[in-house]
Amino acid sequence: MTTTHDLALMRLVAQRLAGPPEEDAAAAVRRLTAAQGQDFPGALASVALRTRARDRAGVVRALDEGAVVRSWPMRGTLHLVAAEDLPWMLELLGPRALTGLAGRRAALGLTDADAERARALAVAALSGGGRLSRAALLGAIDAGGVATTGQRGYHLLWFLAQTGTLCLGPTEAGEQLFVLLDEWVPHARRPAREEALAELVLRYFTGHGPATVSDLVRWAGTTVRDVRAGLAAVRDRLDRLEVDGREHFLDPETPDRCAAHRAQAGEPLLLSGFDEFVLGYADRSAVLDPEFAERIVPGRNGVFRPTVVADGRITGTWRFTGRGGARTPDAEPFTAWPPGVQAAVPRLAAGWP
Repeated sequence: MTTTHDLALMRLVAQRLAGPPEEDAAAAVRRLTAAQGQDFPGALASVALRTRARDRAGVVRALDEGAVVRSWPMRGTLHLVAAEDLPWMLELLGPRALTGLAGRRAALGLTDADAERARALAVAALSGGGRLSRAALLGAIDAGGVATTGQRGYHLLWFLAQTGTLCLGPTEAGEQLFVLLDEWVPHARRPAREEALAELVLRYFTGHGPATVSDLVRWAGTTVRDVRAGLAAVRDRLDRLEVDGREHFLDPETPDRCAAHRAQAGEPLLLSGFDEFVLGYADRSAVLDPEFAERIVPGRNGVFRPTVVADGRITGTWRFTGRGGARTPDAEPFTAWPPGVQAAVPRLAAGWP
């Protein structure tokens, strides 16, 4: 019988945190379909951990070359996605993120006309291959007569990205630059809605499974009805497990891969705060004791701390202290770590992407 412990180890293997890694950053992101991107340095590390080189520079290179982009494809939340996937994900999942727009704009003192004026100004500033930092783009919008003070600027950039005008692409001095989506991703895929739903379901369960329908509903910000429709189209390409009476779906190859790499999956691991191993599921109880949930997101403020994983379970938090070459890892267990975990932290931190 499959246990919750098996489930946790299989998720590590499915996400390529254990077993053979992906060849490069673009493949790692495609595997996940989308990787949390609120914390940009943390997102770079999360993707790098899933690649053969384990190199942050390789992730930056994928952004600079246009293979991977960062935007708000679902839930109104920043993610890294493969460039060719962003347009269809925005079309499929973006509309739900736009609900409540009128109330938010009223609170900010913005009108629909302001938003469309901002779109025209952004297009004018970026057309022909333009690349601008957040500050420079907001400056162009402000100079054109649309106030960007307070939270207005963030709202406008989010809205223009959410509706397919902008995305974050190449980097400059560690900061991502805004570009026009249609120029940066000229060969967009736009499958029909039914096909897009099927692809979303198949890829989520392949890259995150074992996981439940509820996990996918929460992760993508979509509906049970849509997930069930997509699942019906790809059910024959997925395996099914029942764990504690709940139905989980996964890549048919994952159990065998986990069996082959079970020892590695049980080894200690350091993760970024917003890693998909933590945020990729509605129910985290298979990998995190609910008693310690607030230890990784204090006060449930939405800011997730980097975590220590041991034997497939989140068992503590960690961070770097100091600066530059003087940085040292500081790790804190929830209770007491199994033998060897504390000693592994400095070694793992020394190899941190």
